[in-house]
Amino acid sequence: MTGNKRWADEQRLYNHVKFFTTINPPRNYQNPQSLAHASAYIQGQFAATGGDPKEQRWKAGGKEFENIILSYNASASKTLVVGAHYDVCGDQPGADDNASAVAGLLELAHLVFKHKPKVDYRIDFVAYCLEEPPFFASKEMGSYVHAKSLHDAKREVIGMVCLEMIGYFSDKPNSQQYPSSELAEIYPSTANFIVVVGIEQYKAFNEKFHRLMAKDSGIDVQVISFPGSNDLAGLSDHRNYWQFNYPALMINDTSFVRNPNYHRKSDTIETLDFPKMTEVVNSAYQAIVSL
Repeated sequence: MTGNKRWADEQRLYNHVKFFTTINPPRNYQNPQSLAHASAYIQGQFAATGGDPKEQRWKAGGKEFENIILSYNASASKTLVVGAHYDVCGDQPGADDNASAVAGLLELAHLVFKHKPKVDYRIDFVAYCLEEPPFFASKEMGSYVHAKSLHDAKREVIGMVCLEMIGYFSDKPNSQQYPSSELAEIYPSTANFIVVVGIEQYKAFNEKFHRLMAKDSGIDVQVISFPGSNDLAGLSDHRNYWQFNYPALMINDTSFVRNPNYHRKSDTIETLDFPKMTEVVNSAYQAIVSL
């Protein structure tokens, strides 16, 4: 690592992922008791920062679900949202998708409350439920519920940062695949980088965040702004903030384009690269407190 500080704790990230991936039955919408177990853990970790976590509840399919929200510098008039979903798709452990990102969210909250950066905006750390099918792209997604609540409250939102799959990497040559030859010509062929993903409409926000995240980073940070939300750009919770005209982006390891374990039982903790994941969190922290 060069000039960037070593803020994040690799062992703590591992412990978080270990907890989420050993919840049985898996934490999907059909197992509300498992989601409640995950939620209680998140609330406990948020509370351990010294902050005051809140629950945001709604009903979907006749059952009640909840987001967990922790606010830093809550009196500020402007808001930055940092979020990750804690549910999984089907019966699988979901190490990369999305325990890696929830672990990153918990560590970012820990670091912010520990170091108490002087920022002129509020930071809302949000753990979402119901990102996965059959709720994806519906108004029952936890992130839609949260984004709408900000809009209804007329909150000034400077941006949203979505953590989605931040733990799968490879140093093998030609380990990174692409859906098109055009992308393959522009981006690295080795799968040892992280990407800031957004859309052209919010290119300025995407590039500013990328610049801050990439500065002296211990991991290669790339950026891409797709033409619209119907491309690969909109495959997680950040999509719902675009609906309310809020700048939003995703920090992602390229998901199923790279990771062969996507939505499979093989998405286990053993497949993750925790040293690189730690550097992703370090770099994300640097950007989040510098906007």
